[in-house]
Amino acid sequence: MAGIVLAGGRSRRMGRDKAALDWDGEPMLARVVRVVGERCGPVFVVATEESAAYRSLYGSGGPEARWVTGETPGTGPLGGLAVGLSTAAEAGAEWAFVCATDMPLITPELIDELLRGVTPSTQAVIATDAQRDHPMAGVYRTDAAGVIADLTAGGERRMLAALDALTTHRVTVSNPEWLINVNAPEDLHRLHA
Repeated sequence: MAGIVLAGGRSRRMGRDKAALDWDGEPMLARVVRVVGERCGPVFVVATEESAAYRSLYGSGGPEARWVTGETPGTGPLGGLAVGLSTAAEAGAEWAFVCATDMPLITPELIDELLRGVTPSTQAVIATDAQRDHPMAGVYRTDAAGVIADLTAGGERRMLAALDALTTHRVTVSNPEWLINVNAPEDLHRLHA
């Protein structure tokens, strides 16, 4: 199973590159890649060459991962998911764990729990909690790349659209904190406290 870390966001609410934020002595992206790499290989980081993550971390002691820069700008995380799944399929992976660079509390156990939800007919297994679905914390069949690419070609940008288009299984995870995103400075301060 491959790992895909979506890192192409603009970090507007944070005001600076989330991927490069310090999390316990390492860039947040490096931490996420390290954790994903405990269960997945290879790990792909999807970010356009124009993204802050790519400009700040590629080739400068950034995470041990394969960078995928073929995402079409403006397609959002759904476009990143399509190109990431396609690249993972080309590398021979049947499945890929997908998450965002701004999820510093993920653990290998999250991946384990999602994998237990895989069935022969499932195309996606995503995490859910009491409030909502988390499509950015999921295991996706790599052959779903074409369906997702078709969505983006039709102008779709919402990750939840992928869940509607795929045979999706939802798993209520044992620790909802794994799913916390760091979107703004106050999120970062709250988590460190």
